[in-house]
Amino acid sequence: MLDVTPNRPDLPREIARRRTFAIISHPDAGKTTLTEKFLLYGGAIQMAGQVRAKGEARRTRSDFMQMEKDRGISVSASAMSFDYKTFRFNLVDTPGHSDFSEDTYRTLTAVDAAVMVIDGAKGVESQTQKLFEVCRLRDLPILTFCNKMDRESRETFEIIDEIQENLAIDVTPASWPIGVGRDFIGCYDLINDRLELMDRADRNKVAASIEIKGLDDPLLAKHVPAELLEPFLEEVEMARELLPKLDPQAVLEGHMTPIWFGSAINSFGVKELMEGIGTYGPEPQPQRATPREISPEETKVSGFVFKVQANMDPKHRDRVAFLRMASGHFKRGMKLTHVRTKKPMAVSNPVLFLASDRELAEEAWAGDIIGIPNHGQLRIGDTLTEGEALRVTGIPSFAPELLQTCRAGDPMKAKHLEKALMQFAEEGAAKVFKPSFGSGFIVGVVGALQFEVLASRIELEYGLPVRFEPSQFTSARWVQGDKLAVDKFTNANKQHIAHDNDGDIVYLTRLQWDIDRIERDYPEVTLTATKEMMV
Repeated sequence: MLDVTPNRPDLPREIARRRTFAIISHPDAGKTTLTEKFLLYGGAIQMAGQVRAKGEARRTRSDFMQMEKDRGISVSASAMSFDYKTFRFNLVDTPGHSDFSEDTYRTLTAVDAAVMVIDGAKGVESQTQKLFEVCRLRDLPILTFCNKMDRESRETFEIIDEIQENLAIDVTPASWPIGVGRDFIGCYDLINDRLELMDRADRNKVAASIEIKGLDDPLLAKHVPAELLEPFLEEVEMARELLPKLDPQAVLEGHMTPIWFGSAINSFGVKELMEGIGTYGPEPQPQRATPREISPEETKVSGFVFKVQANMDPKHRDRVAFLRMASGHFKRGMKLTHVRTKKPMAVSNPVLFLASDRELAEEAWAGDIIGIPNHGQLRIGDTLTEGEALRVTGIPSFAPELLQTCRAGDPMKAKHLEKALMQFAEEGAAKVFKPSFGSGFIVGVVGALQFEVLASRIELEYGLPVRFEPSQFTSARWVQGDKLAVDKFTNANKQHIAHDNDGDIVYLTRLQWDIDRIERDYPEVTLTATKEMMV
């Protein structure tokens, strides 16, 4: 459980103004569009890109891979840092597509809160529910944005009921929509008693705010047509009686989510959501680690790698490790200890991200996300500190659900293929297993679309055409146990044994029967479907 007790010491001002959060949703709920509008309001970009627009307007900043641009989906988590009013936002846009959920699960270990985006017409969808469960496991505070209110959508109470029932969390409205679909004219900000009117003409324009002194203010009737005003007033009165009041402590503990309504593509409701993140979102939180927890106010610098992205810049074969700062005030050029190898590492060119645009980071504080370009020294789960041997825990790696054999189109290039696959394995984009018997590699992924992404990236980034072929195996399990027992087990089951890219022993299975047989015949050996990303 995150420590949100009032007796923690006050954080230094620079750390206290940080808000590090991820945006989660089902594909197509408008997550990337919302991210673009955040950047627009933060003054980071002049014109927000849209996933489905044409020409220049289509260039979203957060989708930087060629495949993301072609297909209009996000397949890789991207980080962005920008200022909004007095706050410093570190935003991570995660892939919504379930085939890339492992990237998303790992990203959620590096943030302090999540913004859940829901489509006003579709409500809570399957992927939203899965991601919400992961947030629940980590007790992450959640703020909700109900998007696409300018299209035909459900009744407001129906949406709120569905969130409460499906996700078992209290929902409190922070704003209330006026009209729906074509009649949608804006929202009433219940926190600040303001009327927010949407401008459909200019999508990059901030909505007009009108200060209202309570719901009986005659100004309301001036701006809201009579046929919309009456049902709106009735609904708000019911909402105030039936739904819980906003309790900031319950939000921080993850028991309650405030919900804002709006339309990201029309830049509407985004500003209120950003203010809500600043006001109700948590400051940087302590990180679970061994042998002790790391608190953000500690003066010594520490941070952990939650993602590695290879070839972000196709001209340089670099790998960028995304490092979440857990404590202290980092300055460029600092020497940090790489805990896994116990070697010092000078961090001379750390970068701050605006998706694929980067700038040198002169400094960073606890809560920030910086990129460290390196040539494979840093892996997911690594911790960097100023000397103390701390290891951040809880970064998961999941057993793949689909396995295929990967072969190079040109047999002479098998060595190049091995190098490419190892890079993707370190990035966490796929699991790569080298069977004890036979040649070739077995590649494991969570969703079928990942095979396409891998094949296209290996060809684009390494100039290496490859083909994926069906494998006789259907799943993989990590083998754990006493060394003698494991040796006896591997010798007896050689045709099923492989090693992953960390060198750990893996048992490849064809049927559930294989797993049941091992559990029966080798009680001293354990087969696991997840392993923690650390050494």
